[in-house]
Amino acid sequence: MTNYVKVKNLQVAQELYDFINSTVIPGSQVTSEEFWEGFGDLVTDLAPKNKELLNKREELQAKIHTWHKENDDASFEEYKEFLTSIGYIETEVDDFEITTENVDDEIAIQAGPQLVVPVNNGRYAINAANARWGSLYDALYGTDAISEENGATKGNAYNPVRGEKVIDYAKSFLDEIVPLEGGSHKDAVNYTIINGELSVRLSNGKTTRLIDATKFVGYQGTAGEPIAVLFKNHDLHFEIQIDSAHPIGQLDSAHVKDILVESAVTTIMDCEDSVAAVDAEDKVLVYTNWLGLMKGDLSSTFKKGNKEITRTLNPDREYNSPDDKVFTLPGRSLLFVRNVGHLMTSNAILDENGNEVPEGFLDCMITSLIGKHTLLGNGTYQNSSKGSIYIVKPKMHGSEEVAFANELFNRVEDILGLARNTLKIGVMDEERRTSLNLKNCIHAVKERIVFINTGFLDRTGDEMHTSMESGPMIRKKDMKTSTWLNGYEKSNVMVGLSVGLQGTAQIGKGMWAMPELMADMLQQKGSQLHAGANTAWVPSPTAATLHALHYHQIHVKNVQQEIASNKVDYKNYILQVPVAENPNWGVEEIQEELDNNAQGILGYVVRWVELGVGCSKVPDINNVGLMEDRATLRISSQHIANWLHHGVCTEEQVMETLKRMAKVVDEQNAGDPEYIPMAPDYDNSIAFQAACDLVFQGYDQPSGYTEPILHRRRIEAKEKSKIKQSS
Repeated sequence: MTNYVKVKNLQVAQELYDFINSTVIPGSQVTSEEFWEGFGDLVTDLAPKNKELLNKREELQAKIHTWHKENDDASFEEYKEFLTSIGYIETEVDDFEITTENVDDEIAIQAGPQLVVPVNNGRYAINAANARWGSLYDALYGTDAISEENGATKGNAYNPVRGEKVIDYAKSFLDEIVPLEGGSHKDAVNYTIINGELSVRLSNGKTTRLIDATKFVGYQGTAGEPIAVLFKNHDLHFEIQIDSAHPIGQLDSAHVKDILVESAVTTIMDCEDSVAAVDAEDKVLVYTNWLGLMKGDLSSTFKKGNKEITRTLNPDREYNSPDDKVFTLPGRSLLFVRNVGHLMTSNAILDENGNEVPEGFLDCMITSLIGKHTLLGNGTYQNSSKGSIYIVKPKMHGSEEVAFANELFNRVEDILGLARNTLKIGVMDEERRTSLNLKNCIHAVKERIVFINTGFLDRTGDEMHTSMESGPMIRKKDMKTSTWLNGYEKSNVMVGLSVGLQGTAQIGKGMWAMPELMADMLQQKGSQLHAGANTAWVPSPTAATLHALHYHQIHVKNVQQEIASNKVDYKNYILQVPVAENPNWGVEEIQEELDNNAQGILGYVVRWVELGVGCSKVPDINNVGLMEDRATLRISSQHIANWLHHGVCTEEQVMETLKRMAKVVDEQNAGDPEYIPMAPDYDNSIAFQAACDLVFQGYDQPSGYTEPILHRRRIEAKEKSKIKQSS
C-alpha cells in the first residue's frame, strides 16, 4: 500500500513528497508551500479541461467509425468534407512565423544527430549526454561500417589489417570535408599552425594548406606541436587528435591517433515511451536522474569484467583559436526532457477526491522545477546557455491539445517564478489530427516552439486506429512506401519551414532502430537530411558519431532553403487511408505478418512488464537486434487488431501465433538469468496476458495506445514480485 501525505488539496505519495521537499525544492527559489499550493490549484483548474480533451478524442473517433461503416462508397471529397464538418480537419490559420527567443545554438543553428534515452537508466543517460563527442576510429572499428573482408575481422585483439581500413576510411573523410591544396591527409606527416593557419607537411616533403582555410578553427597544445586540430564544417566540429606515444599514433606518419567527431548535439532524456514508470517509486528514479543531469553531478558505477567503473559527465573542451584566444565548446549534449502526453494519470499524487492526477502535470511541474536549477547555476554544469528549459510533449491531437499544453506551461512558469516562455516545447507530429493541422498546432505555441518531428511507428499506429472501420490495412512493410506516409513526412518539413522554424528550431526525423547495422545506416540515413531534417534519431552514441558524417556531407541549411521555395499542400496525400484494395494475401503471407507482429509485441512486452525495462535492444523474428520502445507495440497490436476486426485472421489463429512466438522469445532470452519465461504456463504469465490484452482489446484502446494495459500489468507484476519476496 502507498502511504500518502496530505498537502493542501493533494495526497502525495510519501516517497515523492520527501524527494521534492528535501532534494528538489532547496536552492530553487521556490518554497514548499508555493510549490504544493500552486500544484493543487493547477490540478483543480486544468484536470477537467484535460478530461474534456480526451473525451473529444473519443467522440471524434466514434463519429469516424460510424461514418466508415455507413459510407462504403463515398468519394474522397465526401470523406474530406465529413472530417472538416466534425472539426477533425481545422480551418487553417493565416500565415505567420514563429517568434521563439533564447534558443541554444545546438537547436537553432547546429544540424546533427539526436539520441533518445530512458532517463531512469543513469548509465545510459550519462553515456548519451557524453555522446556529444565520439571517436570515429572506435565507431568504425567496432561496427560493420568497416567490412570484415580480406582479413579485416574484429576478433578479440587489435587487428592491424582492420585498423588500416579504419584509418583509410577516416582520412578519406578528411579529404572530402577539409581537403588540402594539392595533397591528401593520407600523405600528411606533420600538422602545425603557422601565423594562425594550418600548415600540413606531406610525405613528399612539400608543405600545403586547406583549400578552405576558414574550416580550421582551433587547436590544443602548442602551435608548433598541436595535440588536437579543430575544424568546423556546416556548424559541426571535429578534431584530428595527435599523439606520438599512442599505440595508433606511433604507427601513423603524422602521429594521428584518432578523429574526434561532434556527434549527439542534442539528446532527449525520456520520461515517456522508453520508460516503464508506473508508480511513485519509479517516478522518483526518473526525476532523480534528471536532477543529476541538470546539476551535473549524476554518476553511475558498474562492473565491467573485473573492474569497477564510475561514469560521470564530461567537462567542456578548451581550445586556442587561430589567433590564440582561448575558447570552449560544450562537452555534453544539450538535453531535452520528454514528458508524458495528456492521456495517462499517476497514482503518485491524488486529488482531493482521491482521483489520480494527470501524469503530464506531474512531469511538467517537477521536470521544470528541476530544470530551474541549471538556470540558477546550482551545479557543476549548466544545460542551457540561453536560459531555457526544453520539454518535448508527445501524443497531442490537434491544435486544441497543443494550446492546452501551452496553458499548462504558462501556469507552471508562474508557479515556479520563471519568465514567460522559459519552457520551450517540442511538438511531436505523431498523431493524425496533428499531421493534418500541423500549422495550427505550431501557431498555438509559436512563442515557445523549438522542435517538431515525424515518427513512423506511433504515427502508423494512429493511422490504423483512426481508420479501423475503413477496411483491412496493407501489410506493415508496405506502409513505408504508402502515399499517406510519404505525404506526412514531406508535409512535416514543408509546414515547419513555412512558419519559420529554420534557424530557430529542429525539424526531426525518426529512429534508425538497428544498432548492429551501421553500414546500412551510413548508406540510407542521409536521405533524411536530403528530405530537410536538421536532426534525426539514432540508437546509440556510436551511431551518433557515424550519422554525424552525413551532416558534414550534406548541408541541411541549403536543402531546407530549396524545399521552402516550392510550397506544396500535402493534406490530400495524408488523407489516403492505407486500406488494402481487394486483398489477396495467401495463407503464408498472413501467417508471416502475424508471426512478425506477435514476436515483436512479446519480445518487448515481456521485458516491460516483468523487468520494468522500457527500452532495450530486442531481437526480432530474424534475430536482428532492434531498439524498441512502446511505439513498437502500438503499430503491431493495432495491425493485428485491424486484421482480426476485418476477418483476415481468426482469434484462434492469433492465439496460436502468440503462444508459438512466446516460445521463440523465451529461447531468445534464455541467457538472461532475470528473465521470466512465458511458456508453457501462459495463463499465469502476466507478460503473455498483457500481450493478449494489447491485441484482443486493441480496437477499444484509446487511440490505440498501449500505456493503460502496460501500466496495469506492470503494477500487477510488481505486486506479485513483492509477495514472492516476502513469502
